Amino acid sequence: MFLALLAMNVLILVSVGLLLFLAGGDQPEMELTESTEKNMSEFLIKTDKNDLNQLINHYIEKEELNGPIHYSVLLSDEVVLFGEVEVFSQTLQLKMTFDSEALDNGDLLLKQNSLSLGGVKLPVSYILKFIRDAYKLPEWVMIQPNDKQIYVALQNMRLNNGIQVRAQKFDIANNEIEMKMLVPVE
Repeated sequence: MFLALLAMNVLILVSVGLLLFLAGGDQPEMELTESTEKNMSEFLIKTDKNDLNQLINHYIEKEELNGPIHYSVLLSDEVVLFGEVEVFSQTLQLKMTFDSEALDNGDLLLKQNSLSLGGVKLPVSYILKFIRDAYKLPEWVMIQPNDKQIYVALQNMRLNNGIQVRAQKFDIANNEIEMKMLVPVE
């Protein structure tokens, strides 16, 4: 669910960026480039992790998601998931960190870096499997417990009106986030 929200937040960021661009704003920065996709206009959106942090957590609060994990996300030098998990009527504090990578095909890969769940020692694969099974995720968000990673297939995600999103650069350690938005012209 975290990854689904992250992907949705990226999409919201792209939409907000487009609105700011059309309204004459200067953050996030966008430029129109020639698209390699047939019948698509391509926009490059540049932003930073502070703006993306605000957007992600606003979306999480707005959605008031129901499920066994209540959480927030922080983009620092890595993607950090803070949460609370109810286990046998006890609340355990969860913290997971992920390294992020924008792939050549525009997808996003989150590789699990560290995990703490209260004082309980559980394998990372077990926690990721729990999250995968506890939430109905979009088909383009794939939690891969055995590989200790989450694959966000942005190329398979479709927004309203056929808009597509691709990750160009997702280097949060250096505060460089670039997304490509493909908008149908027909």
